[in-house]
Amino acid sequence: MTTQIPETKNSANPYQIFQETNLQQVSDGEKRSIFTGYETATHLLVIALPQLGDFDSLEYAWWLQRSRSQLEASGLTIRLVGIGNLPGGKRFCYYTGLPEEMLFVDPEATLHQQLRLYRGLSWNIPGLPKAINAWMNLLLMCAGIGSPGTLREVLRGYTGDRAAPQLIGNEEAIKAPPLPTLKGSFFNWAGGDGFQRPFELATLRLRNMGEVLSHWNTYIHTMDHLTQRGGTFLFDQKRELRYECRDRGILGFAKNMSRPLDFLEAFQKSSVPPAPATNDG
Repeated sequence: MTTQIPETKNSANPYQIFQETNLQQVSDGEKRSIFTGYETATHLLVIALPQLGDFDSLEYAWWLQRSRSQLEASGLTIRLVGIGNLPGGKRFCYYTGLPEEMLFVDPEATLHQQLRLYRGLSWNIPGLPKAINAWMNLLLMCAGIGSPGTLREVLRGYTGDRAAPQLIGNEEAIKAPPLPTLKGSFFNWAGGDGFQRPFELATLRLRNMGEVLSHWNTYIHTMDHLTQRGGTFLFDQKRELRYECRDRGILGFAKNMSRPLDFLEAFQKSSVPPAPATNDG
């Protein structure tokens, strides 16, 4: 059994690992460094996702898509690496709206292993098929075993969070079978809008779950890495690591799950050009 959770800091040099690892880019299927064409980019955000069909992968992608135009306008280059194959990568981009050029796929989680990211539970009951052991480990992590904070995060999806922004616009329609189509204003019954309302996040997660279950074999090409976790790495123009978050469990892809991208706020403020000088005299 492996339940050890790695320290936040790691002796390996993440930038060098990213630079030297060639992976398949979803846009054209060719293998290349994830930094190809962006060697001189100012700031680089690299996110190693778990399985493409993982709760965390789809939810993280939703947050990125929500803010992508502002992030790219501030000069940030974003690259994602997900555990999966090319068909899974294309489906992931179709569903999330992220461009295929942004995503690379790693079928065997080679990058995750080089980065020494948390593998998750790896209990192995002799005599059981590998797939059953993988499912057992995943379900135990969903129950919070070897996955700190997961149950609290699941509960937050149902109870709401006044520290988090509103997730679904009042006029936006959302389909999350088996629920009927809902308008964002439906969630106002809990006391208004302008914050994450009760059941709002849980509805988005239900929609993601329906997407994965409907295309399971596309998203999950192997059960070998079902519990593997990911990590987030932000590099400045000198390629120094400015921010690092190594996932500690399911639904734990950010240090602040209420606002998963808040670590980029300082970067965005520093990227805003100063206002032109005025002469009032």
